[in-house]
Amino acid sequence: MKLILRLGLALLTGFVSVSTASAQAYGTADTNAPELRVPKSVQPAFDYWMRDTWATLGPDGYYYITGTTSTPDRYFPGQRHCWDWNDGLYLWRSKDMKSWEARGQIWSMEKDGTWQKKPKVYKAGEKYQKKSINGDPMDNRFHAVWAPEMHYIKSAKNWFIVACMNESAGGRGSFILRSKTGKPEGPYENIEGNKDKAIFPNIDGSLFEDTDGTVYFVGHNHYIARMKPDMSGFAEELKTLKEKKYNPEPYIEGAFIFKYDNKYHLVQAIWSHRTSEGDTYIEKKGVTSPKTRYSYDCIISTADNVYGPYSERYNAITGGGHNNLFQDKDGNWWATMFFNPRGAQAAEYKVTCRPGLIPMIYENGKFKPNFNYNTK
Repeated sequence: MKLILRLGLALLTGFVSVSTASAQAYGTADTNAPELRVPKSVQPAFDYWMRDTWATLGPDGYYYITGTTSTPDRYFPGQRHCWDWNDGLYLWRSKDMKSWEARGQIWSMEKDGTWQKKPKVYKAGEKYQKKSINGDPMDNRFHAVWAPEMHYIKSAKNWFIVACMNESAGGRGSFILRSKTGKPEGPYENIEGNKDKAIFPNIDGSLFEDTDGTVYFVGHNHYIARMKPDMSGFAEELKTLKEKKYNPEPYIEGAFIFKYDNKYHLVQAIWSHRTSEGDTYIEKKGVTSPKTRYSYDCIISTADNVYGPYSERYNAITGGGHNNLFQDKDGNWWATMFFNPRGAQAAEYKVTCRPGLIPMIYENGKFKPNFNYNTK
């Protein structure tokens, strides 16, 4: 009888172990976890069309917000968007993260750009020649700046912006701007490393300043390079971050690094998919597609070295993808979001494409939304 009980217990234990391992398979998307959802208390910080929201606390005591915006007062049939065309970068500031003041346009491709100045116009027979999905007559003109980040670099005692062009007559890719006045409002100029062309030939460039003052550029598709001390360009060749990738690795974007608790935290954005095989980040032919997209999540991994190797990724915010994390004046953690209108989860939002701020908490080496924070 004891032998039978032992065998039964062993079989049961084995079943539980296999089931648990299957449920926690790397790449599983835990989008149903209530503690990872955006709290209902989180509402748009202000009413302005924006994606890829970025926020930071400046040395002057102001909080600053920027992001990918559509051109003000531009109306046309169909959905408002910024995919092909906008007119530059805009800035907002606040003393308390409650009341936000518009600071206006701080950089224009046409006025302040060099290689970014003129649009790429697709002609008859070319890929995007008047292939508008929404009746916009300018959809064959590509001239948009995406995913701007504002960084006050302490070692340089100046403000820098890193952003990317989706397309222009001078090419596409990421570039870095330097404030000519030391003020967050600029005006801004291209650094030497991207005066004539993009410093990085892809989207979603970012900057990270380590505690020793060393600055790194982080780029799309898992690239990193140390910057020169004067911030004029790269001090080394681009390297690939050492990460624990999914198998197979899906499309991931919006990389950003910060340091906390003696760890480097690599933040990225990824789509979760709801499928007949469960929620997953791993794309599989015949199972996942744009129609199975559920939420645009904020995933994080950690490392002891800025180049890696980084740990397994974990979901920090369901629906919080392409964002950044920062601390307020009291040391509390916050994450940005933009209420993504795509994916099935978007049905939960009353309004989309607006800047949002999520209170966060750091527990057991991981970040997640703070449902106990009093936002009043």
